[in-house]
Amino acid sequence: MAGNKLTHIQAYRNKKHMNIGLAIFGIIFIYLVVTILLYLTGTHVSAYEVREGSILRDNAYTGFVLRNEMVVEAEADGYVNYFAMEDSKVGVKTRIYTLSDRELDFADTTSEESRKLSSEEQAAMLVRIQAFSEGFKDEHFNDVYSLKDTVATVLESRSNQNRQAQLDAMAGQENNGIQIYQAASDGIVAYSIDGYETASLGDISEVTFSKENYEKTDLKNNMEVKANDPVYKLIKDDNWTVVIPLQDEMVEEMREIELVRVRFSKDQETAVAEFSIHETGKLHLGVLTLDSSMIRYAKERYLDLELILEDESGLKIPKSAVTDKKFYLISEAYLTQGGNSKETGVLVKTEDGQSKFQSVNVYDRDEETGMAYLGTDGFAEDAVLVKPDSTDTCVLNRTESIKGVYNINKGYAVFKQVNILCESDDYYIVESGSDYGLSNYDHIALNGADVDENDVVF
Repeated sequence: MAGNKLTHIQAYRNKKHMNIGLAIFGIIFIYLVVTILLYLTGTHVSAYEVREGSILRDNAYTGFVLRNEMVVEAEADGYVNYFAMEDSKVGVKTRIYTLSDRELDFADTTSEESRKLSSEEQAAMLVRIQAFSEGFKDEHFNDVYSLKDTVATVLESRSNQNRQAQLDAMAGQENNGIQIYQAASDGIVAYSIDGYETASLGDISEVTFSKENYEKTDLKNNMEVKANDPVYKLIKDDNWTVVIPLQDEMVEEMREIELVRVRFSKDQETAVAEFSIHETGKLHLGVLTLDSSMIRYAKERYLDLELILEDESGLKIPKSAVTDKKFYLISEAYLTQGGNSKETGVLVKTEDGQSKFQSVNVYDRDEETGMAYLGTDGFAEDAVLVKPDSTDTCVLNRTESIKGVYNINKGYAVFKQVNILCESDDYYIVESGSDYGLSNYDHIALNGADVDENDVVF
């Protein structure tokens, strides 16, 4: 019967849809867990950023100055006054000084115009000051003293010219009681004496370097002198010598040195001096011989100076970053490129006598010997290499260690060789610009001994 018909209703389960957001979150979560585990169990490497720098190794001394000096004595009694400006070069006929029977009055009787600098002198002075102002840098503060000396020299020269004019006027008067004397020889005139004018290298002892009892007498205008008293000094040439005391360890270090760069503390000027060692008893003397710049220090018997034994610039890296790594050493003639690739590699002889290409990392090349340095990984012991396009072979067993650091720019360690130029207590200066070395701003492992090739670093 129609009323008794049954209706079958079938229930269908709803299809489950993947939650994309949840899946992405799960992947990220797993990645973070793995990263944290790797960080906790991995090697932690402190990084150092390579920067350009320099190392200056110098030794400071107080040197004793020897020159070819001659003291000139007064020919009569009287009051001395000087024509020539101190530290100026004079000739035989140059008027140097006068002797008078009384003190001369150099009251300021010259005109205002005569005391002024000439227009040429003013222009030169302004140019010098402007150039100094525009080019001044804090690290070159000693240039201030050079400028000061320049200004003082110009003003002293003008004052001396005025004094000479007055002396000329006085000497031209009748019955003036003034006698003019010319230079006894060519040279540089100085108006001070200290008793060391005739000293030689053989006269130097430990006492010489002590300034405790050193006395210098300045010879001044209107000073009363007796016949045969010193009136001025002539330095007869530009050759001069600075003698310094050396400790035993420095004697050994410098015994083979023939030329050395010297920096004078007075004005920070540098010069190159011939160097030799002189032994006198137990005293070791370093002898610096120069043939220029003497006039700058003509007033000095003692000079503070530095011997610049090393002054290198390059890439500055900590010593802790440098380590030794062993490499195979082969002739560059065994290097080739594999198939269609541009990879550098070698041909390795297999057990069946065939040659198989194997890519390699070249860590350095010696252009003089034609040798290349290969990493030791990936080669069997005493592997045999085949020379390309030849039947020549060589056994891969020659090794050599080179110094280098681990570059970590890419997140893993890559060995880079370094050529050390000089060192201090904590740093090396290494060569920059080499094909297989470091570059400025590279990041390297601070402690090279804690890292191996291809280590992943954090």
